Amino acid sequence: MSVSFSKDMAKRISIILAIIVFLFSLDAFRIFYISVVKGDEYSAKAESQQISDSEIPAKRGSILDCEGNVLAQSATTWDIFLDPSNITDSKRDLIVDGLSDILDLDDEQKNELREKSQENTMYVVVAEQVENDIKEEISAFRAENKVANCIGTEQNTKRYYPYGQFASSVLGFTGDDNQGLYGLELYYDEELKGTNGRIVTVKDAQKNNLPTDYETSVDAVDGNSLVLTINQNIQYTLEKNLKATMNEYQCKGAYGVVMNCKTGGVLAMSSMPDFDCNEPYTLTYEKNINDIEKITDKEEKKSTESTAVQNQWNNFVVSGTYEPGSVFKTFMASAALEEDVVDLNTTYNCTGSIQVEDYRMNCHYHPGHGLQTFAQGLANSCNPFFITVGQKLGVHNYFKYFESFGFTEKTGIDLPGEASPQYYKENQYGIVELSSASFGQSNNLTPIQVCTGLCAIANGGTLVKPYIVDHIVDSNGNTVKKTDTTTVRRVISEETSEQVRTMMKGVVDNGTGKNGYVAGYRVGGKTGTSTKLAESTDGKNKYIVSFGAIAPSDDPEIAMLIIIEEPNEDLGGGALCAPIAAQVTETCMQELNVEPVYDDEEATQLPIDTPNLIGNTLSTAKSTLDSSSLKYKVVGDGDTVVRQSPIFSSKIPTGATVILYTEKVERNTVKVPDFKGMSVSEANAVAAEYDLNIEATGLNIRDSQVVAYRQSIEADSECEAGSVITVAFKNTNSVLD
Repeated sequence: MSVSFSKDMAKRISIILAIIVFLFSLDAFRIFYISVVKGDEYSAKAESQQISDSEIPAKRGSILDCEGNVLAQSATTWDIFLDPSNITDSKRDLIVDGLSDILDLDDEQKNELREKSQENTMYVVVAEQVENDIKEEISAFRAENKVANCIGTEQNTKRYYPYGQFASSVLGFTGDDNQGLYGLELYYDEELKGTNGRIVTVKDAQKNNLPTDYETSVDAVDGNSLVLTINQNIQYTLEKNLKATMNEYQCKGAYGVVMNCKTGGVLAMSSMPDFDCNEPYTLTYEKNINDIEKITDKEEKKSTESTAVQNQWNNFVVSGTYEPGSVFKTFMASAALEEDVVDLNTTYNCTGSIQVEDYRMNCHYHPGHGLQTFAQGLANSCNPFFITVGQKLGVHNYFKYFESFGFTEKTGIDLPGEASPQYYKENQYGIVELSSASFGQSNNLTPIQVCTGLCAIANGGTLVKPYIVDHIVDSNGNTVKKTDTTTVRRVISEETSEQVRTMMKGVVDNGTGKNGYVAGYRVGGKTGTSTKLAESTDGKNKYIVSFGAIAPSDDPEIAMLIIIEEPNEDLGGGALCAPIAAQVTETCMQELNVEPVYDDEEATQLPIDTPNLIGNTLSTAKSTLDSSSLKYKVVGDGDTVVRQSPIFSSKIPTGATVILYTEKVERNTVKVPDFKGMSVSEANAVAAEYDLNIEATGLNIRDSQVVAYRQSIEADSECEAGSVITVAFKNTNSVLD
């Protein structure tokens, strides 16, 4: 019996040992599985519960104009997040209701917030880029309701454009993640965005952050800032006049670029319609908005609106191409003079057309210009003359200068999306193609190419590379990169440059570009028109009209190109673009400190300063005004002047009327008349009837064919009697050359 007991005991012990060994093996296998097979996964889970890793966003660099005015900047904002793992059912309504009130959420957004508060996670963002006042309100709510472990805030940044639509086609915009999407914001994204930092904190078992001894951080490196060549006042003048013309003539678009012809720096650039950089997806052009409103089909309406939004982002100056039309004749003149196939006195008898093989090519002036010199041919924009010049020049020489002026390659300007030119190769030219190209048809160029070519004519014959960023500075203000003038090649001699500049001055003085005139400055220019053949239907042609300008023509500082696309009237570049160029030129000369030089006749038209008459006896005031060739009107029965209009030192035309108040009575106000369409004499007469004064600007007011087209104070608005209203005049003659 003892032997049987011993055997049973041994068997039991063996079973128990086997079980123990199995359990130990199972534990060993589980330890191996957890630590080796699943080690990385469980380690990551533990780390995610114990460690908080937050990103510190870098502050994006600013964009400034040439004088340091901020055009784009980033400011600190805050992202709001929840930790749903800490939100109990008893706290959920409190948190959802409280945040909904502070963030001003509607019912649908409030329901989304509630759903996020129930997610199986420790981190979910519920609001992005909120302003600091909202963040402070949320922080107070956290503290007051003891829910700091449920609601958190993280620093972020938001892009602001203080001037909204200003220079939008140049600046571009960023996305919600502060990444550049368009314009300079895209092109210089790597420079602007900086490097984000990190902050790592350790949590205890209750998920509370441990003291800063357990915290590790890497500071963010803020982005660099761009200082542009753009001049704020020149840009403003360009935009204001482009927009006014676009609205008046319901154009498809209006575009312009102004360059320092010696350095290649862009002083102003605009493509209309533009957009608000703060709200780039919102349409701004009333014509497009109204056209879209008329569409009844939802899908068509949505598609048309999307296309319109993308079109207003398009910087046509850089990304669009067009046939330059007769502005190209300045380059033909340069090539022909440089190759000695003509001189300024070469003559041609224009009969209104010229036969080229099987094609009759017309001049814009169908009766013909008759006998004219080469200089007169440019002033008259005579197509047959330049066709003849092109044929004398020949295909090889034509293409040599076409290439030398940079028209076969991109300029390399520091903006995204520069288009490639579309042109005939040298071996593709026949006599017809050469003749057509000689007056600016057949080849499609970008506006920035054409303006860069005008710079070469203006600066003595050297092609320079255009650029828009002058230098780049770091967050401490240190210059880290400077753009120097890049000389591409010499295109023409200084002598040829001087000859063509003289011819261009003749275009403004005596030719199709008279509206480019600016008193006190010698402006050279060239008008142009190209027909959009592919889009002209049912006998109705669509045009692109333009005006290229340089100033001062004897020693140029600037070159400029103004383009109007598809105006609702058949008016040429001389009527639509040259007046814009004149306004911009005047601002440029003032900003660049170019002193005006007036001829004797211009000097007689200059405004004078209104004398200070307050405190003078009425008789003394009258005598002072008489000696200054100014008129007066007295309001009141007193003997002493107590107020005057215009005020002291205001610019006022010779012969204008000053209102003298001899009693403290209410100011005399009048309704401003509409001067549009009036001649200078008519406008002066009407202004006198209303006790107003006008200062005439624009085209030489000695010209009998000028009429008013714009005024500084809107018609039908109220202003004080004696006020000076600036009225712009232009020539009514227009040619589609």
